[in-house]
Amino acid sequence: MMEQIQQPWPWYVAGILIGLIVPALLILGNKTFGISSNLRHVCAACFPADIKFFKYDWKKEIWNFFFAGGILGGAFIANYFLMTGAPIEVSPGLQSELAGYGLSDYSYMLPKELFSFESLLTVRGFVIMVVGGFLVGFGTRYAGGCTSGHAIMGLSNLQWPSLVATISFMVGGFFMANIILPWILSL
Repeated sequence: MMEQIQQPWPWYVAGILIGLIVPALLILGNKTFGISSNLRHVCAACFPADIKFFKYDWKKEIWNFFFAGGILGGAFIANYFLMTGAPIEVSPGLQSELAGYGLSDYSYMLPKELFSFESLLTVRGFVIMVVGGFLVGFGTRYAGGCTSGHAIMGLSNLQWPSLVATISFMVGGFFMANIILPWILSL
């Protein structure tokens, strides 16, 4: 049993489980799935101000804090108790491409050459972590939600704005991965 949990699950199993979250949330409590709204709830709870965007009953959304806490708790458990010690598997083609950019450490999920305090002081690290983080936050707010909220919840509810947002996420992701990211990595 433990060996099955430690291995990556096939997309068709994980996808079905994620897909079942949508009807479960709707049936059990008329709740919607999404992560980005938690930041709004935290701000409304911790920094009450006279800002219209934060003036609502955030306590009705307290379940979302438990959901986000479960994600963090699950990540902690997976990292400290379910890791096999085997190196992260990266395809040889991708390894050779990344080696051209000076990325070769696959001991964690994110390359240390890009995601560390030392790399934050480089142009490449600053652009990826700070500028990229700002753009993700801005895009999430501008789109009215994140990829999980739109692509999983919004599409299953047949919402037109979620279809537009999901298509935009995909086009932006392809453009970023194939045009912008190679340029940033060459900095």
